[in-house]
Amino acid sequence: MGSLRLTLCTGVLAVCAFTPPVYAVDASGAGISVSPSSPAPGADVVLRVTGCSAKAGSAASRAFVADVRLAGADGTLTGNSRVRASAEPGSYDVKVTCAGTVTTGRITVVSPSASPSPSPSRSQPASHLAASPVAPVHAGGGGTAHFATVDVREAGPGTGQAVTGLVLVAAAAGAVAVLSARRSRGTD
Repeated sequence: MGSLRLTLCTGVLAVCAFTPPVYAVDASGAGISVSPSSPAPGADVVLRVTGCSAKAGSAASRAFVADVRLAGADGTLTGNSRVRASAEPGSYDVKVTCAGTVTTGRITVVSPSASPSPSPSRSQPASHLAASPVAPVHAGGGGTAHFATVDVREAGPGTGQAVTGLVLVAAAAGAVAVLSARRSRGTD
C-alpha cells in the first residue's frame, strides 16, 4: 500500500510541476498566478501575487476551502489553499487584497480526472460522503513512534551484539570482584 501511495503522490507532483501557472495582471501592475492552473476539486493550489508593496495580504474565492493568507517580501506574496471538494467545474473569481487595493484573477476548476480512486457506495451519493482520514497522525510517542509501523521482532540485537554484551558484563563483574577483594583486605 505504501508504494501505491508513493506512486500516486509522485504522479501528482509531476503533473503540478509541469502544469504552467495561470497569470492575471490588473492595471496597477499587480499579478496573480495560481499553480496548478486548472485544479480538480480537493486539490492544493499555490497562489503567487506580484507587484504588492505590503508584506502581507489575503486572497478569497468561492472555490477555496478558506481565505488564503499571503506573506512575502520584495513585492511578491505567496500562500497555499485547497479547492473545495464540493466545487463544481468552472471558473471562479479570486480576489486579492494587498496594501489597500483589490486585484481580481480567475481560477478554473476542472472535473476530477479518471485516476483510480475508490468509488462511493451506491446507497449514498458522493456529495454526502463524509471525509475520513486515510492514515494515522505521526504525533507523540517520541522515539517509539517508529516502532508502531515496524515489525520489532526482526529489529532486535544479533548474536554478535549479545556476545559483546555478555563479555562486557563479565568484565564489569570481574572488576567489581577485584575491587571488593582489595577493599576487604584494606589495600588500595
